[in-house]
Amino acid sequence: MNGPFDLIIFDYDGVIADSELLNNAVMAELLSEIGLPTTLDDALATYLGRRWLDCEQIISQRLGAPSPPGIREEWTRRCHDRAERELCSVTGLEAFLSARSEPRCIASSSPLDWIQMGLRRFGADQMFDGTIFSAAVHVNRGKPHPDLFLFAAKMMNVTPSRVLVIEDSPMGVMAGVAAGMRVIGLCAGGHVRDGHRQKLAEAGAHQIFDSYEDLSVWMTAQAQT
Repeated sequence: MNGPFDLIIFDYDGVIADSELLNNAVMAELLSEIGLPTTLDDALATYLGRRWLDCEQIISQRLGAPSPPGIREEWTRRCHDRAERELCSVTGLEAFLSARSEPRCIASSSPLDWIQMGLRRFGADQMFDGTIFSAAVHVNRGKPHPDLFLFAAKMMNVTPSRVLVIEDSPMGVMAGVAAGMRVIGLCAGGHVRDGHRQKLAEAGAHQIFDSYEDLSVWMTAQAQT
């Protein structure tokens, strides 16, 4: 089924993989160990949607010193270890992908190996056919800057105004809006807390949905107008 969009760009963590609780729980644990007491909610409020390079700058500012050597590697190791046992896809993803025929890609702040691992685990790697763009390798500025989304649209040969972005974080929503794209705020991940919809609205999301099912209904209506 097609709609008024020539491309759907998916964020990864919290949109494809229900991984934000896992990632930020590990972040809170690790930061607390190095002398920066951090709760899960603190981590979600501060680091959600950001690439590691930008997270590291915040960590160093809060510590008042460079972050300890090896912290990124330890965070990555712990996340991968837990993901191999716990990671699952966001509810409704597979049915949504199966129902849509628009070109699609992933544009995420996460490293490529993390994204590829999850896609293989979900059996969704063939549904994206290698069209994965990462702020860790493809652009100099991460979200909330529009660079990654604009790069993805360019590589997919689609005009930004014809792109639908699905995001779960305020950082990602701001990036999609700045890129001149239609941005959906998706609140289907396990990390969503009270007030999250409001944060996405304040970031500029054009529509906000609690599930892929609700998003699918809206897209069907868009195709009929």
